[in-house]
Amino acid sequence: MKPKFNVKQLTLLAMLVAVLLLMSFTPLGYLNIGPLAITFNVIPVAIAALALGPAGGLIAGSVFGLTSFLQCLGIGGLSPLGSILFGINPFFAILLCFIPRMLDGFLLGYIFRIVGRLNRPAACFVTGFCAAFFNTLGFMSLLLLLFGRTDYMQGLINGQNILIFACLFVGLNAIFEMLSSTLITGAVGSVLCRARLVPEAANDKDKED
Repeated sequence: MKPKFNVKQLTLLAMLVAVLLLMSFTPLGYLNIGPLAITFNVIPVAIAALALGPAGGLIAGSVFGLTSFLQCLGIGGLSPLGSILFGINPFFAILLCFIPRMLDGFLLGYIFRIVGRLNRPAACFVTGFCAAFFNTLGFMSLLLLLFGRTDYMQGLINGQNILIFACLFVGLNAIFEMLSSTLITGAVGSVLCRARLVPEAANDKDKED
């Protein structure tokens, strides 16, 4: 992975970060339903990853994590679950905000790179699906790992099987996120590929290494 961007790539990254910030601090990025929220912020992260590789995905994922952390504090909107978890353990809440989003963006760059060797348009849709899937999987895994034994989470789990609880907790939110991320990322990514804004190096290993 070579995190070196040309002017065109830096411009695209700046635009995606701007879109991500706009979505994070307006109703465009979140649809709050109960303690969780349907988030569309994985979409700019996925587009950054497919267009700019793992480094671009990591940067966008870090910005996503930062906005999630700020919303735990009520800045740019309030995350009900985030604020509760921050009150329980601020350090763990910070880890929960950043780690799943950063790993998501980083891994998406490699997923597009691998699948893109076979079919670039299909790789855009696969990357979009994985963006929402990995974000949900990473968030729930870390949530249960860090907060699973707290009184708050034990009250929500209420003696259920952990896997059943996790599926019920994310519910239709996760399905809607995966569907929207797959379709929008796939469509936008395909356009970027046709416009040659996704370099071949973004989906192939650097041959010069």
